[in-house]
Amino acid sequence: MIRVLLADDQALVRAGFRSLLNAEDDITVVGEVADGSEAVAVARAEKPDVVLMDIRMPGTDGLEATRQIGADPELADVHVVILTTFDLDEYVFEALRVGASGFLVKDTEPVELLQAVRVVARGDALLSPGVTRRLVAEFASRSRQPHASKELDVLTEREKEIVALVGEGLSNDEIAERLVLSPATAKTHVSRAMIKLGVRDRAQLVVVAYQTGLVRPGWLG
Repeated sequence: MIRVLLADDQALVRAGFRSLLNAEDDITVVGEVADGSEAVAVARAEKPDVVLMDIRMPGTDGLEATRQIGADPELADVHVVILTTFDLDEYVFEALRVGASGFLVKDTEPVELLQAVRVVARGDALLSPGVTRRLVAEFASRSRQPHASKELDVLTEREKEIVALVGEGLSNDEIAERLVLSPATAKTHVSRAMIKLGVRDRAQLVVVAYQTGLVRPGWLG
């Protein structure tokens, strides 16, 4: 059973999500909160698999709540999906950097929301939609130039190549096909890179790829 926490200051939005999620046999809502500080408290108490987090809430916002959850070792298995009203929200890139596993626009189709919850619950990043990759590229280019970093020194050349492909949005199967590897080998390389770099999931691996210049903003052309 996938356990979900809803964090949104609009009761009607929470009610809609709750009704949709609880109708599924493999998903249950374990809590609802209206601000970020409550989200962190309930996340610590309930240890949900997924938090659907509105990024704009009064008091402690979704970004700060995501930062606190991402920094808490006891919440390493809690995956945050940011909810936003707009495709390109100025805070989403920062949310990915501090630990979010992806983001959804609030008018996402119900079937896409359910798929997103299941994808994130199993530990994958919600990076498939092209708009996510465009967002990361956009805000990486706005926020700073890629910096020279020794953090990549811990990686082998093959692992750097793998991280760059993850940064371009490729799945393990696509990486395997590109590099003529087995999917299992590609997955092993991705996992080792994540461990060496100390990142929670593929979303943060994408951010590292942009920040260190392994992937250049604007590659979408």
